[in-house]
Amino acid sequence: MNIRKIIIALTLACTLTTVSAQESETAYNFLRLPVSAHVAAVGGENISLAEDDATMIFHNPALISGVSDNSINLNYMTYMEGAKNVSASFVKLAGERASWGVSAQLMDYGRINQTTEFNENIGKFSARDIAIGGTFAYELTDRICGGITAKFITSTIANYNSLAIGVDLGINYLDINHGWSLSAVARNLGGQIKAYEDEFERIPFDLQVGVSKRLMNSPLRFHATLSRLTDWDETFGRHLAIGADVLLGDNIYLAVGYNFRKAQQMSITDNDGSSAHGAGLTLGAGLSLQRFKLHLGWGKYHVSTSSLLINISYTL
Repeated sequence: MNIRKIIIALTLACTLTTVSAQESETAYNFLRLPVSAHVAAVGGENISLAEDDATMIFHNPALISGVSDNSINLNYMTYMEGAKNVSASFVKLAGERASWGVSAQLMDYGRINQTTEFNENIGKFSARDIAIGGTFAYELTDRICGGITAKFITSTIANYNSLAIGVDLGINYLDINHGWSLSAVARNLGGQIKAYEDEFERIPFDLQVGVSKRLMNSPLRFHATLSRLTDWDETFGRHLAIGADVLLGDNIYLAVGYNFRKAQQMSITDNDGSSAHGAGLTLGAGLSLQRFKLHLGWGKYHVSTSSLLINISYTL
């Protein structure tokens, strides 16, 4: 495989992993995708859902403090054509205030056509990304929890491979009596330790803050999350994801959200004006029983296709 083929392969993989030219400036952009179906349903970005949900280990390590002992979960996400995201996690208590967990995530892009610089098809190659992490969380006070995740990341494109190490730092303030949850997370601190070739690439660092507020004596809860707070070359709206859910008792919720970044990225201008064709809109629902939980999330991350995310959790 010559250098032109390498460039073509990397470009194809970045196209599948991202939906904008700006995102392709970093590697491992699968780490930006939601893993929690509940997060996907309330706008695709959320770090303040303080619930008994093991999938929040992927979004804010501090939030595993509220997860039941011996919780295991499996997740599946359909993405763009031929791409699938599968993940799993396990959370266990360690004393009265500490919790630890492990997680794994695989993004498989399927088989991709390999072409020459003259667009001649010379076969197919595979591409995949993997992240494996360990998490520790501790209740600093009755209302404040902190957490850290260390993860090993690898990416393979045809015969080329890269390695990286990343760290997530998270903190959450939870006031159950007044319905407030506030969080801050620094995701993907770190970098590559082995490049595909000679040039090292950045991993997708993201500084986020978020808030969730339940209206007291009401089933309504609202969410707002600001992401990519170190990059202000774009408008404020592109940093914002909002959502709301209706809590139908203790076991069922219905959720809706909107991601302004996705909507603006996918906006297409034609003779009839500008439209994102529904991109940015998210929906979802969940069932939480004592030991079994099922969450579904749907979102449009591209004008031509939608994504379905399924979480299944069980307390051993």
